[in-house]
Amino acid sequence: MSHERHFSRRDFFKTAGIVGAGSVLAAAGTLPPRSALAAEGKGESARVPTRPFGKTGAQVSILSLGGMFDIPSNQLLLNQALKWGVTYWDTADCYEGGNSELGIGQFFSRYPEKRKEVFLVTKSDSRDPKGMTELLDRSLERMKTDYIDLYLIHGMKSMDEINTDTKAWAEKAKSQGKIKLFGFSTHSNMEDLLLAAAKLGWIDGIMTTYNFRVMDSDKMKAAVEACSKAGIGLTAMKTQGGGWVRNLVETDLEMTDRFIKLGFTDKQAKLKVVWEKPEIASICSQMPNMTILTANIAAALNQTKLSAADLELMQRYASETASGYCAGCTQICEPTVCGAAPIGDILRYLMYYHSYGDHDRARSLFAQIPTATRDRLLSLDYAMAESSCPQRLPIARLLEEASIVLG
Repeated sequence: MSHERHFSRRDFFKTAGIVGAGSVLAAAGTLPPRSALAAEGKGESARVPTRPFGKTGAQVSILSLGGMFDIPSNQLLLNQALKWGVTYWDTADCYEGGNSELGIGQFFSRYPEKRKEVFLVTKSDSRDPKGMTELLDRSLERMKTDYIDLYLIHGMKSMDEINTDTKAWAEKAKSQGKIKLFGFSTHSNMEDLLLAAAKLGWIDGIMTTYNFRVMDSDKMKAAVEACSKAGIGLTAMKTQGGGWVRNLVETDLEMTDRFIKLGFTDKQAKLKVVWEKPEIASICSQMPNMTILTANIAAALNQTKLSAADLELMQRYASETASGYCAGCTQICEPTVCGAAPIGDILRYLMYYHSYGDHDRARSLFAQIPTATRDRLLSLDYAMAESSCPQRLPIARLLEEASIVLG
């Protein structure tokens, strides 16, 4: 057989070690875990495990390639991701101004036989059936494919954004063979949307913000359980739980030291805590380079379970740094402000700027907010929004900062 089919754990971790050597890896916090390294020599294929995607019948890799990066210039990364079993690919009509979808189409044009290996997801920024049809057809053309495995409404905040017309549209698109599954993604009010979707009976999959900061609340647990019972496939995103600023606390240092001694970084531990929830089919992670890809795969292959003490430490850290993270409950803060202010969106863009270091994307997204809305941000009264915020966020100060660094 070919070398590609016999790519072993030994080969993989040699590669991970080479990519990981040096300051880039250390800065990113992406060391290959020791327990995974111990699997060398067993002759096993280094393939990311799969899980059922709800009750849809689909099997997906537990690690998903987030497509918000320059895919046309990173074709080798796509090929390598497939070799290592990252078969769930996520994109959207708007990512990189459309270049993300075009890059995937470039790949499938060159390797048409690989399309059947991929669970392909893209999203619509339109809500009305006519606009969704136009965007779906454009996505199919861009990506050089006849069908989308999972088609999502992008970034929903309220269930009012979909209705019976949406259901009829999804059923028609399925009957035409253009999509196999349908659902939505959400960064805001996640628990309410998951609970409501579980009652509809026609949502196949949801991509939701889900991490160590929000996963253990009673409401989130109930929402995930409801979706699981309804057979909805769940994909977690924003799993690092990053905020707009990294305030160094003693627990931060303790957590980093503890996980390094166990053989993985705190970043890898934040992935592992999500994977330990069997209701979560996959984690979507933006992996724009081989360093992050190999480190995340190493975490996916690592079989070490986090202990109760590990989880307690992570929860203590979440509690101590809560004021640096927006939990997405915008239904609480945004209605208190007299004047439309997309607080949750702006704080997410600020997180992209500080936590991800993705300055261009943060500024680009902020620029898409209507000019009139941006101009009045600093004149609005956020006192009630701050007093009602469960995280006790300094909303006024953060929006002022966003206006300066993103404007």
